[in-house]
This record gives sequence, structure tokens and C-alpha cells, in this order.
Amino acid sequence: FLTACDLMNQGILALVSSIGCTSAGSLQSLADAMHIPHLFIQRAPAGTPRSGCGLTRSNRNDDYTLSVRPPVYLNDVILRVVTEYAWQKFIIFYDNDYDIRGIQEFLDKVSQQGMDVALQKVENNINKMITGLFATMRIEELNRYRDTLRRAILIMNPSTAKSFLTEVVETNLVAFDCHWIIINEEINDVDVQELVRRSIGRLTIIRQTFPVPQNISQRCFRGNHRISSSLCDPKDPFSQSMEITNLYIYDTVLLLANAFHKKLEDRKWHSMASLTCIRKNSKPWQGGRSMLETIKKGGVNGLTGELEFAENGGNPNVHFEILGTNYGEDLGRGIRKLGCWNPVTGLNGSLTDRKLENNMRGVVLRVVTVLEEPFVMVSENVLGKPKKYQGFSIDVLEALATYLGFKYEIYVAPDHKYGSPQDDGSWNGLIGELVFKRADIGISALTITPDRENVVDFTTRYMDYSVGVLLRKAEKTVDMFACLAPFDLSLWACFAGTVLLVGLLVYLLNWLNPPRLQMGSMTSTTLYNSMWFVYGSFVQQG
Repeated sequence: FLTACDLMNQGILALVSSIGCTSAGSLQSLADAMHIPHLFIQRAPAGTPRSGCGLTRSNRNDDYTLSVRPPVYLNDVILRVVTEYAWQKFIIFYDNDYDIRGIQEFLDKVSQQGMDVALQKVENNINKMITGLFATMRIEELNRYRDTLRRAILIMNPSTAKSFLTEVVETNLVAFDCHWIIINEEINDVDVQELVRRSIGRLTIIRQTFPVPQNISQRCFRGNHRISSSLCDPKDPFSQSMEITNLYIYDTVLLLANAFHKKLEDRKWHSMASLTCIRKNSKPWQGGRSMLETIKKGGVNGLTGELEFAENGGNPNVHFEILGTNYGEDLGRGIRKLGCWNPVTGLNGSLTDRKLENNMRGVVLRVVTVLEEPFVMVSENVLGKPKKYQGFSIDVLEALATYLGFKYEIYVAPDHKYGSPQDDGSWNGLIGELVFKRADIGISALTITPDRENVVDFTTRYMDYSVGVLLRKAEKTVDMFACLAPFDLSLWACFAGTVLLVGLLVYLLNWLNPPRLQMGSMTSTTLYNSMWFVYGSFVQQG
């Protein structure tokens, strides 16, 4: 703020700021008061996703601040992608630097749609955070937490996202059936490859992108302006490492240069404003409105694409790129472009889940099962014909067969057992049929145990089973003797007997050996007083 005041004393045509939201409000007030065109470029800390600044817009004639960076559309993009994936339950992770109020609109909308959303902040010491989860959670709680992590959204800077992915994968908190979404405007190609390399399961990355001319010879030319090859070449390491904020700064300076040049061409140049923000009677710059209109009408095609301003003083041009991988447990999988999003046309592209491929046409699989209602049951048993089965597990098998195109033959395990290890190391039951390759698939209400996981591969569990205790609901009755409930009747009888016995002993001792009293003092050693003395000692009262 002091620097801006110093510049105003020396002469100023426009003010360009690349700061956070807090300082932007002060500069906006200064620019509006002094009629100085102010081009504000919002900067987020350490590559963390932006939250909306919410700059107050007064009367358009008194507003001299233009927002160079487009509005924050994270709420709209996330909601569209989550809706496309048909998620109903997921968790959102965010880092310390992100203002969670930035997605309040998204949280309100998904809550109205009945989605189950959890929030968790990722601490700076990620290893300590994960270790704390294992130390404080029981096995059942960890299993529920793993189920929650199957669908997650990461709103954090790329370096934190890389470290977080590494920790959860190495500690087996996620499996290859998980699907995570990482959204951040500040994700470059190097970050994308590193995130994919460290993840398992399916990964979707949402980032801001800028149009690149298809003609390589024209990439470094923007009208009459030639851009350095280290900036215009998307493969150059220097351009890869540049923050989006710096790209907007470059285009802003280019926009101002064009505006000043047009003023000179039109011979409508205004002398620089020599103002002061210290004196109360300082008058605003007379040429501020004319300079502001020239900047707004100019526009430029720069590193960030088309930079222009709408009537409300904002930059409407923004494009998001949606990248994704298929499901898999191999690290370092390839990634492809799934679609793009912009506020005008919305989502362009398909986010269809390609977890399964129709490549099993003509294959016949042998399926072994064990009868267990309501998962697998015999629906028809006609002599001389194959048995027909029904149940929840059979419905799942039928859906897979229809989608993948395979056929199957189903039979019951010969010993009607699920399978357990024998003394000689072999297996019986359904597991044994799979181990000895007599069946391709086993399907039933089979419990997942460590021993069984060592010899066969399980799908993700679809049901959790636990033991519950059912108690009879107590009847509520009014009892005037409820105060006696803490102790049993025999214990109360012992209390009463103790008072009587000890009171009698006190009375006898006082009667046989009366205490020596001082002259003029009086005491009563009756049996009645002895009883009250003992009772008072019990209840700690006089």
C-alpha cells in the first residue's frame, strides 16, 4: 500500500497487483478513490487452489478494479464431474493453506442432493497424520475408513498431493478399486505424470488449460508481439515451471502496452497522474475513466489465451482440462484426456467408466458355489436338467456375464464347505476347487480371511458382518423407593443392623464408664442419642 502511494506521487497510469484477497481490498479502495485503473491478479499461496475473493463491487462508474484471472469455478467443475461419475459417498481432503469456505456452495448443493460427504484436513506432517490413524482407530474403524477412501477429492497443492498419495498407497489405505479426483489450476505436465506414477486405482485430474496454436511457427507470435521461445513452447522446462499467476502478469503487461499504444495513436494521451494518498483534499485523476475504458475495450491474445474483460470487470475466458486413467493396480499407468469444461458450454467429453472391457465373448467359465440364502439358492431342480440358481450373488454374476459377454457353468462344491487349510497344506471346499484349478470363479457368502487371501484373489467386499446384542427395552415405571435401587435389600439391612448394634455398644460403654465432665457441663447418654450419633457418623452430618 505504501509502495502504491509512492508511485502515485511520481506519476502513474495504471496499477497491476498480484496479491492475495486481503490486500486486494485495500488496493481496490485506493484505486476507486483516486480513479486509477487497477488490474488485480489473484495469487494463491504455494500453488494451493484459489478461493473466491469476493471483492465488493460498488457503482460501475466508481469501480476501477479489473479482475485479470477468471472467477473461481471449482464448485461448478467438481459438481459436474461428481454428478457424471454418479458418486453418492466420498471424502474431501484439503491442505492447511486452502480456505475451505471456497467450496461452501458445492457442499450445499451436494447436501441438497442427498450425497454423503466427509471433510478432512491434511496436516503438514503427513506421515505423522497417517501413523496417528493406525494408532487411534480399531480394526473395524480402519476398515470403514478404507471404504470411505474408495472415493475421494483432493483440493491441495501438487507437492502435498504427491506426498499424500505416496503415504496412503504405501500404508495400504487404498486399493486398486479406488477412484480419486485431484483438482487444482496449478498442475503442470510434470506434476500430472508424477501423480499418476504414485497412485493406484483410477485417477482423475482437473486443471486449468490454455489454448496452444496448432501451427508451431505461430506459437511465439501474438499479433505484432513476439514471445520468448522459453515461454511459448509448452515443452520447455521453464514454461512448465511457471505459475499461472505469472502467465497472467505477462499478458497484463502486454495488454497495458497495447492500450498505451492505442492512446498515442488516437492522440488521446493523458499525462500521468501525480497524486497523493496522504492528503485528505487530494483530487482523483481526471484521465482515469478514459484510460480504464481503453484497457477494457482492448483485449489481447497472450500466453493465457484471449484476455478481455466483460461488463462486470471480470475475465470470462477459462477452460478446464479433465485427464484420467483407467482402473489398475500398476504404478505408472498412462493418462489420457477425458474432456474439458468451460462456463459457457459446460462439459465436453465423456467420463464413462472404462473399468471393464467387452473382451470375453465366447469364453465359458466354471463357477463353484456353496448354497447360502439369500446369496445363492436353488430356484429350479428338474431331474435330468441342470439346476438353476438365484440369489444376490447370482444376480451379480449374471450382470457381469451380460456386460463382458462370457457364459458360465455353475456347480456346488462337492463337500458343501467354504474351504479351510488341511494338515497336508491342501484346501477343501470352494477354496480347494479354485486352488486346484477345477473352477475359474467362486461365488457365495464367503468370508475374507488372511489365510484365504494367500491362495486366492478376492473382489472388494460388498457386505460387513458383525455380531449384535439385542436387549429387552426396560419398562418405565414410577417407584417411590427408587432411591434404594443402588444397593441390594440385604445391604440396606446390614446398614440398619450396624447402626443399631454400634449405637447399643456406645450406650453401654457410656453407661458402664461415664465420662468425667467439667463443672457446669451436661451431656445425655441415652440410647436414643447414641443411635443418632452413629447415624450422623454414617451420613457425615451433625
